[in-house]
Amino acid sequence: MTPTTYDKALELNLDPLVYGTFAEIGAGQETGNWFFRASGTAGLVAKTISAYDMTMSDAIYGHADRYVSAARLGSMLDHEYSILLERLAPKRGPETTFFSFCNTVRARGWKDEGECHGWLGVRFQMKPGDPPSDIVLHVRLLDSRTIDQMEALGTIGVNLIHSAFRHRGHLQKFVESLLDNLVPGRVEVDLLKFTGHGYGFFDNRLCALQLVESGLTEATIFLPSGEVVQPAEALYRHPVLLLRGSFDPVMNVHLQMLEDARAGFMESLREEDRASAIELCEISIHNLLRGRRVDPVDFLDRADALQALGKTVLLSRCAEFHRIAAFLYRYTSKPIGIILSIGLLNELFKPKWSDKLPGGLLESFGRLFKEGVTLHVFPWKNRRNGELVTAETFLAPADCVHLYRHFIANNRIQGIPCEDNQSLVYTGRDVCRMINANDARWRGLVPEVAWTMAERHAHLGLP
Repeated sequence: MTPTTYDKALELNLDPLVYGTFAEIGAGQETGNWFFRASGTAGLVAKTISAYDMTMSDAIYGHADRYVSAARLGSMLDHEYSILLERLAPKRGPETTFFSFCNTVRARGWKDEGECHGWLGVRFQMKPGDPPSDIVLHVRLLDSRTIDQMEALGTIGVNLIHSAFRHRGHLQKFVESLLDNLVPGRVEVDLLKFTGHGYGFFDNRLCALQLVESGLTEATIFLPSGEVVQPAEALYRHPVLLLRGSFDPVMNVHLQMLEDARAGFMESLREEDRASAIELCEISIHNLLRGRRVDPVDFLDRADALQALGKTVLLSRCAEFHRIAAFLYRYTSKPIGIILSIGLLNELFKPKWSDKLPGGLLESFGRLFKEGVTLHVFPWKNRRNGELVTAETFLAPADCVHLYRHFIANNRIQGIPCEDNQSLVYTGRDVCRMINANDARWRGLVPEVAWTMAERHAHLGLP
């Protein structure tokens, strides 16, 4: 059975090796409070503090441009952990694993309807005398009442500290334990990072994958450098051009789709927005499934290839187009363009993507186009008869012909101009077959940085 929050706090209180401090700003001392509720508090808690006033906070941690930020959390961890070691390590360092837990949070305020979120982190020793290790996460608080947000914050704080000492060697268990004793829909964890001692070679993209796979967040983003970033940080007030695909393997046609769609998308933007537009290559978790499990090596292969090409990668669990659109709406009010193939365009009209919505297909498209999203459709060439199918010549289902023509006439669906070339006829499965048949033509379909990945996947039969 899952231990209660009280049980976790009590267990840590009674652990003679664990001892540390708490600094919490923005929603009370909700995490520290749990350890005071349980017995044996003196066994764990050296100090708690809540420098709520900005002037007081700046005096302790230095000035901050943003008080609820990763940078502010970092300065809090630096200050609290250094004082902890300075004052207590000489006396009890050889038999104590020290930690400092900090958070900085924007909870629901008086007549406040803004985004409620926070940064939480724990700096700790894996064993007495070790250099410090850091675990940091970003959480969105989804409850409507302040009191409920405070309760959720305290619970996830205890879960983070408990997992840092009990589950740090098992990523899936660590991630899923973060939401222990919280019903679904109360919080979303959209970023998790492990750094410092013991994590020098750890790939935090695996944390991003686990958060999405375990349902703690809808999507996560990492930059061409491999750095995992909070979606709001990457997308806020940026026009977004998104390419949906499996990228198994990454092909030249994917790069061509982005390049050809970019021109039309940029023309639709205001002059001042063009420089800030961001391109995303989205991989759906559904495209990574091997049976009932996700293959992390497969995921890293695809991400490595895209990032080597300078692309920002979005990993999502949003199979439906209207869900990925809603995710992007959350972070930007600027135009959004989604690039798709003729095959995916045809998928949009299938009932399986809208049968759970009361309004069916019309509601699905209504949600998708709610804030002015545009679909940019790349043509496809029929290898058998040479027919070129474009957005303009695409045949929608008989009962949707007029709806589709409406989208075309109002520029919600736009065709991507493209020269009629042979790259349009080949898929990732074709590349796999060519590789296994020693047909060298496949190298002309795949960028060189993705050759190794394509060969490995082909030999393993992954596509």
